[in-house]
Amino acid sequence: MSDRARTALLILQWSLAVVVLVEACIFTFTPGSAHAFAKTGMPDALRWFLGGGEILGAVLFVVPASALFGGWLLLVVFFLAIIVHLLHGMLGVGMLVVYAASAWAVMANQTKSRRAQ
Repeated sequence: MSDRARTALLILQWSLAVVVLVEACIFTFTPGSAHAFAKTGMPDALRWFLGGGEILGAVLFVVPASALFGGWLLLVVFFLAIIVHLLHGMLGVGMLVVYAASAWAVMANQTKSRRAQ
């Protein structure tokens, strides 16, 4: 793989992690988000579970030794969030799909790199 491709994937990895971390912290810790989530009728524990999973996954995703595990954790959380959104009639899941595809692309490259070693 070329240096440009490796650099692009590294930027994608860090961009995804930072964006997910910031959004997850807002989703998990702000009163406005808690209030909006309460209107859905879903238990608040689900907000903490999804937000906490995203925070942990984002941090692990940028640590080389745990990037694959962090990526899988993010994929699981994104998939669960997509399901919850769709079951509640919220069809705006495009960003979650893009996040999942980004995590998958980074993970595919890391798996390929580890096999080559």
